[in-house]
Amino acid sequence: MRKYETLFIIHPDRVEEKDAVLEKLTNLIQENDGGVLKVDEWGMRKLAYPIEKKKQGYYILVEFYGNAELPPKIESYFRVDERVIRFIVVKLEDRYVPEEEAAAAA
Repeated sequence: MRKYETLFIIHPDRVEEKDAVLEKLTNLIQENDGGVLKVDEWGMRKLAYPIEKKKQGYYILVEFYGNAELPPKIESYFRVDERVIRFIVVKLEDRYVPEEEAAAAA
């Protein structure tokens, strides 16, 4: 298992559908033997440059773990979903064992 995070921006006109996007992402991660560690909604923010003639977007950061095959699947989902206007997936740790982190927290 590896630990990743993804930051994606939802189209400002489709913010009310953010829960559906998050639910689909969570299901995709869980179907591929991964797990969501943290969801951090940053909210509506100004974009660094206009995207699709929009100057704002709704930012969401998700920390998760999974196999090496998971990030390409997430990226292909984001490319197809028209609600997501930008995204990035970054590997945080090469080796991640969820059980070890749970034991350390206890």
